[in-house]
Amino acid sequence: MINTYKKYLFRKFSKKLFLISVIFFILVLIINLIEETSFLKESETSFATPILLTILNGPSLLYEMFPFIFLVSTQFFFIDIYENKEIETLRLFGINNFSLLRFLTVTSLIFGFLIIFVFYNFSSILKNEYLKIKNSYADDKKYLAVITKNGIWIKDTSNEETIIINADLIVDEFLVDTSITFLDDNFEIKKNIIAEKINIKNKDWILHKAIVTDPNNFSKKHEKIELKSNFDLERINNLFSDLSSLTFLELLKLEKDYEAIGYSTDEIEIQKHRFYSLPFLLCIMTIIGTVIMIYNKFKKNLLLNLFIGIFFSVVIYYLGHFSSLLGENGRLPLILSVWFPILVLSTLSVIGVIKLNEK
Repeated sequence: MINTYKKYLFRKFSKKLFLISVIFFILVLIINLIEETSFLKESETSFATPILLTILNGPSLLYEMFPFIFLVSTQFFFIDIYENKEIETLRLFGINNFSLLRFLTVTSLIFGFLIIFVFYNFSSILKNEYLKIKNSYADDKKYLAVITKNGIWIKDTSNEETIIINADLIVDEFLVDTSITFLDDNFEIKKNIIAEKINIKNKDWILHKAIVTDPNNFSKKHEKIELKSNFDLERINNLFSDLSSLTFLELLKLEKDYEAIGYSTDEIEIQKHRFYSLPFLLCIMTIIGTVIMIYNKFKKNLLLNLFIGIFFSVVIYYLGHFSSLLGENGRLPLILSVWFPILVLSTLSVIGVIKLNEK
């Protein structure tokens, strides 16, 4: 009997998760399609392009919605078993509220691991293709930057010149041990600059202890020269901030590349801990959904339950956002800023679970 009811409840909960996920996915696609269409309105492209971009970006957006999907799915799960009077049958066989909660929590944990190991990597691959296509329509597509184990590489343009910059390290607001090559329209070398360090705080770069070499191999030393660029420190940091397009293994590889050139790995650490914490967050959202429904006496009012679910989702979202701000401002350690909302929600959940069987 125990195995039978577990299989039945697992199927029912899985169906609710799938249904709510489909609904959220459709909403995400509609909203994203409007945004992509607006982005491409000046481009000479067919309507198929925004549709393709929307499909490629949809799974990544859905991934961000899973905590709220689990909360709402749990609510509808309890509405269903209450309306069909299945809750009374379960209690006749000694299955109390806590037993039901424990089963749903373990199920959510299993789904959580599947999401981070399968769905996350699948969505990141599609996100990578999405960014490749979308960047080809961006106004600044001629400007590129990438970090590898060989340092940071930047492609810039200025006065019909192509400029290739390679730096071994990035320390604070400086590129260290940098080589700059200027190419003409035919990609022939016009000159080369080797600088000990470059201040990139703003777009007027200051090159320190630079050696300028012309095509005739004539070199001249400069203690300090200036170079106008389309990049500054903030823009370079932003170029590497979208880590959702990397699989977990790619994220670990990028972390090693960042460490090799002295680039900050804070964003990668945060992304990794968001990855680690998701299964636990999904469990907590399931617990919160269960507590809401049981304390609410399984009210059948669909609008009321949706309102409660949305209200808690908004509160949890802003709690996470507030925690992130504390981390960015140095009020909380960066890693703690990821786990802080989960710790708070866990504490509140424990309080609600204590008297669950009395309800």
